[in-house]
Amino acid sequence: MPMTTVQTEADLTAAVCLFRGLADPARLAIVQHLVLGEHRVVDLTAHLGLAQSTVSGHLSCLKDCGLVTARAEGRASLYSLARPELLDLLASAERLLEATGEQVALCPTYGQDTGA
Repeated sequence: MPMTTVQTEADLTAAVCLFRGLADPARLAIVQHLVLGEHRVVDLTAHLGLAQSTVSGHLSCLKDCGLVTARAEGRASLYSLARPELLDLLASAERLLEATGEQVALCPTYGQDTGA
């Protein structure tokens, strides 16, 4: 659905928080793995090469934001995406990045060489 009004800064707060949460490379990688289906923490640590505590912390953040859910299976928890809309957002982001080419990565403010 296209935006029809200009939102105030206060109205944009939730969107800013969402994009900040997804801006962390580890959290975005976790989300991308969860697009493929449910994963345990041990699966994600193996796929991503991150420490268990790091993966658990990022999953906790994503769960607190309502982006992932967990269900118990034995002594483990299986994590999955909570909102199918997240798939739409990621697909839209991929299309936008294809359209902009390297411009985003070369951005002098937020590009890859700025350390942002």
